[in-house]
Amino acid sequence: MARTVTCSAPVNIAVIKYWGKRDERLILPTNSSLSVTLDQSELQATTTVSRSQLFHQDRMWLNGREQPIDNPRLQNCLREIRKRAGALQSDEHIHICSINNFPTAAGLASSAAGYACLVFALAQLFDIKEELSSLARQGSGSACRSMYGGFVKWERGSSPGGCDSIAVQIAPHTHWPELEVLILVVNDQQKGTSSTAGMQRSVETSELLHYRAETIVPKRLAKIETAILERDFNTFGLLTMQESNQFHAVCLDTYPPIVYMNETSRRIINLVTCYNDYHKAIKAAYTFDAGPNAVIYIQSRDIPEFLAVIEHYFPNVDSTDSFIRGRSASVKDRAPKPERLLASVQEEPVPGALRYIIHTTVGPGPRILDTAHSLLGPDGLPTTRT
Repeated sequence: MARTVTCSAPVNIAVIKYWGKRDERLILPTNSSLSVTLDQSELQATTTVSRSQLFHQDRMWLNGREQPIDNPRLQNCLREIRKRAGALQSDEHIHICSINNFPTAAGLASSAAGYACLVFALAQLFDIKEELSSLARQGSGSACRSMYGGFVKWERGSSPGGCDSIAVQIAPHTHWPELEVLILVVNDQQKGTSSTAGMQRSVETSELLHYRAETIVPKRLAKIETAILERDFNTFGLLTMQESNQFHAVCLDTYPPIVYMNETSRRIINLVTCYNDYHKAIKAAYTFDAGPNAVIYIQSRDIPEFLAVIEHYFPNVDSTDSFIRGRSASVKDRAPKPERLLASVQEEPVPGALRYIIHTTVGPGPRILDTAHSLLGPDGLPTTRT
């Protein structure tokens, strides 16, 4: 009889960016990074893993479609799990079924959630209790940070074998309850240049990448850790935006240059800048990963006003669509438009420029789900819910 486990894992969004590897095979980063784990209510990967002697081979399904099992990173994770469990010579095979409740490969950290969920689920399946972030890292670098909730640092490490390149939690998800997150989805389609390909190109051609890793990131990392521990939003927000700007400067310093942001991204940056200038303080902070979608860190008291500004400049054109999803979705009465603030912004409204907005918060790490959430049936094949 098959043994089956189902788990879920969160997305994380970096405020100190990971971009570039010093070892491609072991996925060892050029610099340490730091991220915020998001709540799973809006963004999560769910994975069911099952092992049995009755299975003829290892198999995997992602979002309803069977995928090749020979992906090198996937094989690294399976081999290492079996090695740690003492099951390298076992005649059992593994079936994996995974779904995301958000778009894959659209710059929303789907691979981080996916591999963190896979590794966490496999560890439960094989009763592995040891440190897991170094294993998740071998599937997708940033996946190691999704192994924990709250605020998480991925240590660069110095060992050639990568044993000290692990994720550590610097504060739990309950540490800063006022901190919330808005994801402004500009495009949820697959991005043109994958993160893996983009990083490799940057390492090979960008001098700025290496200067940043050696000189800028260590100082910036220490400052933002302190800001998080002290719940200092002004410093946290400023460093987050500076870091995002520099990450995309590295992409432009790469040859051929990599452009992930678009005109709507630029408008969002200008809007956040004008918003902060109006208040003479950092009230909202943008960050962009490898894609045009903006992640806005903001405190709960400023959410109603900022959402009113966003809805004014990026009005929804589809009244049948759920434009704001998550925590604010059920709020029918919006804050009044701040007319003086709007008059200070040198932008014209662009209807339809945003696909939708996700309102979420800081959340915990991976979790085990009950059998009602299983994506695999007793026969080891996907159920209808996938």
